[in-house]
Amino acid sequence: MLNENGITFFHSFQLGDGLEIKGKKNIETLHLEASAIFKYPVEGKTVIDIGAWDGYFSFEAEKLGASRVLATDHHCWSGPGWGTKAGFNYIHKALGSRVESLDVDVFALDPALHGVFDVAIFSGVLYHLRDPVGGLQRAASMTSDVLIIETLIDMDDFREPVARYYVGKELNGDPTNFWGPNTLCVEGMLRDMGFSRFEHWKKAPGMRRTRLITHAWRK
Repeated sequence: MLNENGITFFHSFQLGDGLEIKGKKNIETLHLEASAIFKYPVEGKTVIDIGAWDGYFSFEAEKLGASRVLATDHHCWSGPGWGTKAGFNYIHKALGSRVESLDVDVFALDPALHGVFDVAIFSGVLYHLRDPVGGLQRAASMTSDVLIIETLIDMDDFREPVARYYVGKELNGDPTNFWGPNTLCVEGMLRDMGFSRFEHWKKAPGMRRTRLITHAWRK
């Protein structure tokens, strides 16, 4: 959707004084997701938001008192995605934000170059990756404590860790949707990456295809 400056937004924002940016994802859904993602305090912690796009969760982390926030993206900022960085830049200026930003592909993330963070947010990315295990491993390498994943899941009625592959534009007409893991698959991958404690939140429990938010802790 377009705001008055002709920018196409995916995230919606409420900027105060009655100013609201209406993006493709409505503000009510974002508030619901944020309440789950930020269930545990980030005040005083360092946060990396991988796949930030317009930066809703980056700016929310800053608002909640994170000591440092780094927003990263490539697919939607300068890569093959339909988004741009214009929305992020607009909101950053409007808020007078101190959130840092870096145009970097998830597979180019390197803790030796970019640092290690207390909290890593990996929202809306996993199912877009041809190599979800490799991408999740990169995200996991960026945090010393907790990784927060938001993703589409499928086949959640299976009692084994499985993932469904979407052919062509099978899922929502989007050729960049590749994989729909189930909850057990997400947790299994994370266990193999050194995480030992998990908390799951499902947007529509009982549905085979829904949205999952997982907190994964190393200890």
